Amino acid sequence: MATHQFPKNSMHLDQNPEAALGGFGKDFDDDGREKRTGTWITASAHIITAVIGSGVLSLAWTIAQLGWVVGPAVLVAFSFITYFTSTMLADCYRAPDPVTGKRNYTYMDVVKAHLGGTKFKLCGLAQYGNLVGISIGYTITASISMVAVKKSNCYHKNGHQADCTVSGVPYMLLFSAMQVLLSQIPNFHKLSWLSILAAIMSFAYASIGVGLSIAKVASGENGQTGLTGIDVSGQEKVFRAFRAIGDIAFAYAYSTVLVEIQDTLRSSPPENKAMKRATFVGISTTSLFYILCGCVGYAAFGNNAPGNFLTGFGFYEPFWLIDFANICIAVHLVGAYQVFCQPVYGFVEKWCNTRWPESKFITTEHIIKLPFNGEYPLSYFRLIWRTAYVIVTTVIAMIFPFFNAFLALLGATSFWPLTVYFPVEMYIARTKLPRFSFTWIWLKILSWACLVISLMAAAGSIQSLAHEVKKYKPFQVEI
Repeated sequence: MATHQFPKNSMHLDQNPEAALGGFGKDFDDDGREKRTGTWITASAHIITAVIGSGVLSLAWTIAQLGWVVGPAVLVAFSFITYFTSTMLADCYRAPDPVTGKRNYTYMDVVKAHLGGTKFKLCGLAQYGNLVGISIGYTITASISMVAVKKSNCYHKNGHQADCTVSGVPYMLLFSAMQVLLSQIPNFHKLSWLSILAAIMSFAYASIGVGLSIAKVASGENGQTGLTGIDVSGQEKVFRAFRAIGDIAFAYAYSTVLVEIQDTLRSSPPENKAMKRATFVGISTTSLFYILCGCVGYAAFGNNAPGNFLTGFGFYEPFWLIDFANICIAVHLVGAYQVFCQPVYGFVEKWCNTRWPESKFITTEHIIKLPFNGEYPLSYFRLIWRTAYVIVTTVIAMIFPFFNAFLALLGATSFWPLTVYFPVEMYIARTKLPRFSFTWIWLKILSWACLVISLMAAAGSIQSLAHEVKKYKPFQVEI
């Protein structure tokens, strides 16, 4: 197994075209980086992997809080808002012209190119804070799905009243061990196969959830539903509705990784055109599953819908199918974790490479020949830093098992700036839209309305977080 050492500034082939040109002789794009090969199909897979999380199975609970009228309407409204603002963001990947302009590789780069000033720093704070939070939340959620498999078999063997409490800590460690290995994938451009696998898993467990719900409705054992949802006290109803709206808003928010996904696309057809097509396919697909899981799940369980009808045991049988669905969730989250972590990895590594360009530890890669897999660029810095990141997020997940409630708050506060505000402001700046024109006014109304929704969702999340903190027991993740 041969090893070769590159000179400084060779940490990433795609970040250092000179090293790449000198060492490999491959084709390169107009910016000197290794030629991108992504298509609208791979971009759609990335989007579906990012958007459809295991939270899709909690939408029955969400509809139960809002009822038959408001619930589906909110789902449709957010799908439209997300698609609309995503198309505006797709046109900002190149600047100043959306087809022939200079490429911007990250969301922060896009904001800096169009808005300048300090707004790109605020964008980075919102984006990367959200991505780190998702990493921790996905570690918890994946362990819940793996624990559900063990509990399902326990209930099947000992009855539904048996004490089948299982600690999630060992499963967090197992999940994190897999992430340490997968985190050595050099960059976003090498993730297509993992995203496609994760997207297939999304379809699998969402379809199982819908199928079991339909079977429950057909059996006549469905719960009581209502036009306005669950009947609770006025204050509790308001907070639950706010939290439900926040869950839906966060479920559609994939703008944090949109630019990084678009940067994987080949230049013909134009990246913005391919990304808009991928966005339409991705959002349409996820919206279909969201509406099916939410509405059919609500019809099956009624106002008593569990937070997750697969891991929350809305169903006990057939236990083998429940096990398979939860395995699919865990596999999906393995891929989704990487989709959301790669921008963090890339940001830190680029910053370190710029900050310490003379450091051989940071800037040097060693090419290792792997059997059946060609050449792999090994960076000791990348190996150590990414491993440390996974370890830290895992420890936080174990210490704070209520972090999912905090993640809902993080999602509520990041939805408005990343999904609505920056895309709208960049569209206005790019098109030089006249102030107080009709389009300018209604875009501002949309932005302010989404801000109000984010604040409402944040209020609901804070109330839920306060409730979780009261039950807080560090390192006791029992599910």
